[in-house]
Amino acid sequence: MVLEVRLFATLRNYFPDKPGGVLSMEAAEGSTIDELIARLPLNPDEIKIIMVNGVQAQPGQALKSGDRVGLFPPVGGG
Repeated sequence: MVLEVRLFATLRNYFPDKPGGVLSMEAAEGSTIDELIARLPLNPDEIKIIMVNGVQAQPGQALKSGDRVGLFPPVGGG
């Protein structure tokens, strides 16, 4: 299955060659978010928010073909 992975803020630094931090990835049907993250050269401790198709998700959630996965680092501001 094909998934779209979007990296936000500082996570984009891991893929400087990908404009906008957008990746297209192949995964086995029924793969989970944590399995997908394990395949990326990211520090998993830097991922604090996970969204699938615009809805907050948990690491063990199974994915479907065409899902859009957004990965966010901690958000701060003031």
